[in-house]
Amino acid sequence: MSDGPQLAPVCHDDVCITCSDQAIPVVLVELLANDLALADTGSGVEEVSVAFVDAGVGDTVLVHAREAIAVVTT
Repeated sequence: MSDGPQLAPVCHDDVCITCSDQAIPVVLVELLANDLALADTGSGVEEVSVAFVDAGVGDTVLVHAREAIAVVTT
């Protein structure tokens, strides 16, 4: 078992915790390779893409369908 962040459960019923047809603010907790990051959703940690934003650890980003689409705070 890893001491690092735990990934949130897999999405079910075509509804994602970071989607639900709206953008959700999350905090980036770790940057990964290939424009990916781990994000704290408030109810777990999910892997999201940060390819479209210039954001770092600690930034709050809006995520839709596991894709960061805007930086809210830096």
